[in-house]
This record gives sequence, structure tokens and C-alpha cells, in this order.
Amino acid sequence: MSETGGSVSQVSNGTKLTSANTMTKLVKRIRAMTLKLLPVQVSVEDLSSPTSRYITPRVVEAYREAAGDFLEALPYALIRARQTFMTDAYYDASDYDENYGRAIACEVLARKIIHKFGSDRLASVMSTRYRYRKRDSKEESSMASALELAIDQHCTIFLSSNEAQQVVDLLWKGQLVQETTENNEISYKPYSEVEHSIWRHFDIHRLAVPRYQNVFRIVIWAFYLFVYSQAVRQPLERALPRESDMDPWEIVLYIMALSFSLEEFHKIYTTIKLFTWRAFGFWTVISMITDVLLISAFVLRMIGLQTPSDSHNYHLISFQVLSFVSPFIWMSTFERLVELITVFDGYKYVGTMQICVGSMLKESTLFFALLFLMAIGFAQGLYAIDAADGETGHEMTVVNALVQALLQAPDFENMGVGLGLYYLWNVATTVILLNILVSLFSSAYQDVIEDAEAEFLTFFAGKTIALIRAPDSYVYPPPFSLIELILVTPFEFILSEKGYDKLNRYVMTVIFGIPLLLAAFWETVIEKSNNNFIKNWFAPTEEGEENNPSVQDPTMEGEHSTLTISKTPFAELVKVFPDANLSAEDVILHEIRSLKEKIEELSQRLDAKQ
Repeated sequence: MSETGGSVSQVSNGTKLTSANTMTKLVKRIRAMTLKLLPVQVSVEDLSSPTSRYITPRVVEAYREAAGDFLEALPYALIRARQTFMTDAYYDASDYDENYGRAIACEVLARKIIHKFGSDRLASVMSTRYRYRKRDSKEESSMASALELAIDQHCTIFLSSNEAQQVVDLLWKGQLVQETTENNEISYKPYSEVEHSIWRHFDIHRLAVPRYQNVFRIVIWAFYLFVYSQAVRQPLERALPRESDMDPWEIVLYIMALSFSLEEFHKIYTTIKLFTWRAFGFWTVISMITDVLLISAFVLRMIGLQTPSDSHNYHLISFQVLSFVSPFIWMSTFERLVELITVFDGYKYVGTMQICVGSMLKESTLFFALLFLMAIGFAQGLYAIDAADGETGHEMTVVNALVQALLQAPDFENMGVGLGLYYLWNVATTVILLNILVSLFSSAYQDVIEDAEAEFLTFFAGKTIALIRAPDSYVYPPPFSLIELILVTPFEFILSEKGYDKLNRYVMTVIFGIPLLLAAFWETVIEKSNNNFIKNWFAPTEEGEENNPSVQDPTMEGEHSTLTISKTPFAELVKVFPDANLSAEDVILHEIRSLKEKIEELSQRLDAKQ
């Protein structure tokens, strides 16, 4: 059902979805207000401070009123406005600081505004997905929610808020579940729990819960690492003609590698099609490199099996390519382990370390680009000097000499007439480029450490949403995704919807029976247990005590019933507290206004007496 005006459409789940035209108008209005609010450059510290003199409670209320009937769409509109200001900042370097400040202001406003929503509306506000008309092409953007858009833009201020983390935590634990309609619309619905009924919690869809899915994938990944370790330990003599067949460890390795690769490529395709390329990060690139190397090793191995005369050489090359996978596969292991240790006290430090590694390696892109261009120039120069007398050595000699110099082990003795140019290469790399790399690493590390908690919370939100972002009604983690592809998916076009659901339930119950039973046991026994030690270990401290009347003005019982704590009411005690929402300037202005009102009142009384 849709309105004639095209501003609001009603979907089956009852959520109001604002059209792209209406959302575009709201974003433009937000931009206009922000340009009025910040016509000049303002430092980020002044904007992000809790007592900012620019983003005051009155300013926050003005933005809330600016949304009119579309208040729930306001956080999305602010995050989208932030994106447009960041685009302006990158396009116009002369006004970068001004536009960057406006972008930060929009993010801070979004954080303060979601704080005013009740907990019963947070899931709707954070998960409702909208479209927006792009300024350059006038095309509609892909569907995205405020939470997804903030993750794509790495909005640490917004994602580190209590409200955003509350939604992320509920998604992580499966207390909020994602539902996908036929039109790829996504909404978050509360999971209806049944008290102490383990079989009612035995549900195949609980495997899609991020924390269960993550633990299960880590167990499979540990077995994958074991298989890989066994495969690379096999002796090369197995490539002899009489033993040219694949080793059993190789067969298992390549089957699992195929399933991981298919899942990764499917996730990339789905994310690009339904969402945005900004959802990809450093660890996605590492996974892609790992998959490409494994596929290359498999192809070379197959070519060797088909050419018995040259099987040994192809097996040697395949084994070498397979060996190159080792650093990447262990880097991926580190990335997968971070979520597993979130129940321990040291998770922030490990998570921050992972973020630092990723950030530093991304920053090194500039270094390697400059190094590549310089290496081409020096290699060409050294090769030309060597060829000046009509005789040239092997091309790899020049490459090896350049690499050795970069690793601070230069070979000056074999340079001959190109020694001067080789000296210049050593100076350029060891003195200039390597110092640039150290500076880039230091800058990236400092940026992360300065706001380590917010960086980790942003990273954790991204990892949680990544596990559920690509819609899939039935989750078959690899390598079991091959079973789905071969044995289950073909029946999707034959069976009815109910029949296909029944088939998946049978198959998933057989395959994942033990993990599902453990998840049900966790939810019905451990999480609902009266064991305070376990609950205090795994559960966060409850908040909201400051608004409890029994805490504010406690009554005395027992032997001290004749005495009282609350001689002075709580409301009277807090009246003398300063307003922490106001900056020092606001407090001074408030006092000046109060003094001005008193002077005016005194003047009126004096005039009346005269």
C-alpha cells in the first residue's frame, strides 16, 4: 500500500519507509541547517565534546523539529548528510576542514538524537532501511539503514554510543533477529524466548546468530588450519609417477578451500549488489588473496595430474604456491579469533591490536606505490648502464640487487659502473622511503590508540553486521555450504516453499544437531541459570539504577527501622548539581541572562514607584 504523494509506503511488517525523494529533501534540509550552524571552520574537539558550545540541547531539539513527521528517519538522514559533507571535503581541498567539521557535527547530532529515543524504538530506528537520490546521477542509492551506513563510513562517534552498541549487542546475542522479505527489505524483530524449554530453542535459524555462527566458524577454521598444516608437510616425493595421486589431506584441503572461496565470492557479489563496496575492508582483501592462491595451487595440481610427463614440476610449483598461503591464512586466523575472546577482560587490547595492524597496512599503500615507481626507474637505469657495452646479465640480477638494498643488505661489489646509481637507490630507500613508512605507521597507530575503545566498538559492530548483512534464509557455514549447493539448492525450484523449508530443516538438523543443541543449552540453562558467578562473568552490569525510586530514597527495615537515610529527599540533593550538558560558556550566558532579567525586573519596580 502506498500513498498518492509518494512520500511514505506501508510494508507488511508495519514499518514506514520513506521514499527516496522525501529522504533527499530531508537530507538537503539537514545540510542547510548544518551550513547555517557552522559557517566557518570549527575544531573537532569543540564539536565532539559532551559540553560543546555549538551542539547544545537547544540545537539538538531544533534538528529533531526539522524532521517533522519523519523523526525516526532523522538518524539516517544525519549520517547520509555526513557522507555528503565528507564527499565535499575530498572534492574541495581548500574547504576540507570546514566540511569535515560539518560531517562530524552531523555524526554527533545523530548520536545525541538516538539517545532521546526509547529502548523500544531503537531497533526500528537503527534497522529501518531507506534510499537516497545521489546528487551526481540522480539515481537511487542502495537500501541501507542508519546502522549499516554508519559502519560503511566508520562513524566511531555514532557507533560507540550506548544505543548503537545496545542494538549491536542484541544482534550479536540473537535477542534481535534479522528478517528478510522477498524485496530484500530487512527488519530486526525480538526473538520470542520460551522459559526453560530447550527443545523450543532447538531451531535451525539460531545458527545464523552472530555469536554462535562465529564460534562454529572458528572451530571449522581450526580444523581447516590442521588440514592445511598436514597438506604442506607432505613430502615432494609423492609427485613421482607411481605416487602421483593426490594426498587425502590435499583432497580435504581443496574441498574446504572451494567452499570458503565460494562463500567469500558470493558474499562479495551480494554485498555489491544489495549494499555498497564500502562494506569491504582490509581483511576482505586478505581473504581474497588467500582464496586466489589456493585456487591457483589447485589448478596447477590438476594440470600436473593431467600431464604425467611433467607432473613433478607442476606439483613443485603447486606446492610452492600453497606454501605462500601460510602467512595469509594465519593472518585470517588472528582476525577470526578476536570475537571469540570478547568474553574475557583483554578483548579490547587484542581487538585494538588487530585494528592497528589493519590500519598500518592500509597506510603503507602510499609507501609501496611510491616504492614501486622508484624501483621501476632505478631498475631501468641499472639495466641500461649494464647494457651500454653491448652485453647484459640476467634481468633478475638487477631485481635481486634492488631488493637486497631495500632489506639493508646491499651488494656493492657486483654493481660495476652502475655503482653511483646504486648508491642513490640505497639513500632513497633506506634514508627517505623507510622513514616515510615509519612515520605512516606511527600516525596510524596513534590515531587508533587515541580512541581505542571507540575504534574497537566500531570494529565489533562491523563484524557483527557482516555476519548477517548478506541475506540468507538458511545458513550453511563452509564447508557444509557445498552440501547445500549440491543436495539442497536444486530442490528449491521443484518443491513448494513449505516443502523446501522442511527439507532444509531435516538436512540442517542432521548436520548441525550438536551445535544447535549446545546453543539451546546455553540459552536455556547457562543464560537463565541462577549461578551468579557465570552470570557476572558473561553478563554486563545492569544500568538505570539512578532512576529507581527505591535507590534514590531507600527505606530502612529491621533493627534500623527507626533511623533513616533519606532525611533530605533525593530531588532536593541533586538540585545543587551543575548541569553537565552545558558548557562553561553556556553557564556564563545563563547567569548573564538571569542577571539581566533581575535587573530589568528591578528597573520596572523603580519606574513604578516613581
